[in-house]
Amino acid sequence: MSLPPILWMQAFEAAARTLSFTQAGRELGVTQSAISQRIRLLEDRLGQALFVRHPRSLTLTPAGQAWLPSIQEAFTRIAEGTAEVFGPHPDAPVTLRATPAVQNGWLATELTQFHHRHRDVTVRLVSAVWPGDFGAEGVDMEIRYGQGDWADMESVLLNEEVMLPVCSPELARELQTPEDVAGHTLLHAAGFALGWPSWLALAGSEGLEARCASFICDTQVATLALAARGAGIALTHRRLFEGRDDLVAPFELCMPTDEAFWLVRPKARVLRPACEALWAWLRDARELD
Repeated sequence: MSLPPILWMQAFEAAARTLSFTQAGRELGVTQSAISQRIRLLEDRLGQALFVRHPRSLTLTPAGQAWLPSIQEAFTRIAEGTAEVFGPHPDAPVTLRATPAVQNGWLATELTQFHHRHRDVTVRLVSAVWPGDFGAEGVDMEIRYGQGDWADMESVLLNEEVMLPVCSPELARELQTPEDVAGHTLLHAAGFALGWPSWLALAGSEGLEARCASFICDTQVATLALAARGAGIALTHRRLFEGRDDLVAPFELCMPTDEAFWLVRPKARVLRPACEALWAWLRDARELD
């Protein structure tokens, strides 16, 4: 069957959600009588009543109750699809999602410099920790960690990545060779493909982690904070370590990793000028590192 006009369905959704023609009219910027007329035309088209009209209230008929979830889901998908392709309102903040570790490191420096150059652009920075926290919905772009193989996303490699041990300057004085790690606390960040066992094996000290205490955190923000305070030795990405004066790298050995940090955005979305400015800034910043 042909669909009823969208204005009629919009009136139904607002009236069904608020159970008030008057409130629906306020939301849609029309009069109560206009909502009533659209609902009446809709009911005539469908051949069934959608509301039971009481003297001072409304209730949905069984047909109205059954139809409402489909209408709301359809409007939600239209809104999501519009945002995916065209983005939010042109004057809306540019939303960037990244892990707390990335936010607290080089990204803070880059965003500060961007803000000084583009004071007319408002940036909204939101956090994510686990892979499931990331996605195209609700943001203009993201900085993700992985192999860059996300479907329907444009991905720009920010830098080839390596991992290395870091600790406080005081603790570093006790570490001359990888064997000296024995007896100290290893700070582990969960969720990464490579960790301390891999680095120790690369250093020729396979299995040495068994002779160390362990402290497990869910973010590298936590492992780096603990390491800076002398709680142990963290294994971190070079990009997250650079620029910090409260940590040192006691060993020169760095471990290559197949994963890295990527600047990511949906391929189908047309970027607003403000989004394009931030994207270009972060994309070009990698060439200066």
